[in-house]
Amino acid sequence: MKRTIIIAEAGVNHNGDLSIAKQLIDVAAEAGADYVKFQTFKAENIVAKTAQTADYQKKNLNDFQVGQFEMIKKLELDLKTHYILKEYCKGKNIKFLSTAFDEDSIDLLIKLEMDFFKIPSGEITNKPFIEKIALTSKPVVLSTGMSNLKDIENALTILYDGGLKKNDITILHCNTEYPSPLSDIHLLAMNTIAQTFNTKVGYSDHSLGIEVSLAAVALGATIIEKHFTMSRNLDGPDHNASLEPDELKLLIKLTRNIDIALGGTIKKPSPSEIKNMSIARKSIHTSHPLPKGHVITKKDLVMKRPGTGLSPMLYQSIVGKILAHDVKTEHLLEISDFL
Repeated sequence: MKRTIIIAEAGVNHNGDLSIAKQLIDVAAEAGADYVKFQTFKAENIVAKTAQTADYQKKNLNDFQVGQFEMIKKLELDLKTHYILKEYCKGKNIKFLSTAFDEDSIDLLIKLEMDFFKIPSGEITNKPFIEKIALTSKPVVLSTGMSNLKDIENALTILYDGGLKKNDITILHCNTEYPSPLSDIHLLAMNTIAQTFNTKVGYSDHSLGIEVSLAAVALGATIIEKHFTMSRNLDGPDHNASLEPDELKLLIKLTRNIDIALGGTIKKPSPSEIKNMSIARKSIHTSHPLPKGHVITKKDLVMKRPGTGLSPMLYQSIVGKILAHDVKTEHLLEISDFL
């Protein structure tokens, strides 16, 4: 049975507060996520002090004056905090994960021995960054927001040159706008990625609500990544495009239901419906009384339930046969009825 890996993206929705970060882990664990993911970076390493915030960040921060450096500096997590959060995850039976945004942060996360590395959409053209991740020999999840197929191909080439194999890589379709307009998501492009690169695929969802994630699961996503928060009313760059706790729980519950419903690829009667076949299908009956010795015509036959007799698929082989005895209307015909 397919089982979609669900990454509950806490990201920077902890607002730099360890207690909120722990609350987010509690929520993700209770909801049944496989991983809770944070973000690892040094502001000095990833953004110039003159860089401006994106429009969605300005809106979500309720402050059009704050710069990008000032914004993310407040959201850094130091090494000690990473260890605290990983240990806290262990106690809650959920796996810790974080996304690095600079090369020093890759070194930090190597120490934490995560299951895989996540390459965020903004780093898909950062060759030195991708090269360093490839050298870790860890599996990679590659987000592709703002990318075209050539960007993805270039990143994959770097990963393959670094020694990774196709089975080590999952490519996430993504739209990098918070929240993503439905008209810009083009979810079917996820299948284009799978067909083009013959890799596992998934979806990193920045849309409002849960329906696009659920559609991605139904289309075959092996990973779903979704931001969540304690409250969309909190100030911060990503809260407004995140799920609240009850929504995250519902997303995971419905994803597990879809996983079960997708089942296998062989079309055959299922155990639960086999018992209904004789009730729902039809058999060949007589349309009126017929005497012994009568030669059957098509007009003598009617297809009715139950389906415990001769299949209507056989009616042509019955036409022309001779009755061995008298039969009444709606007689369920059997081979023994004929000479």
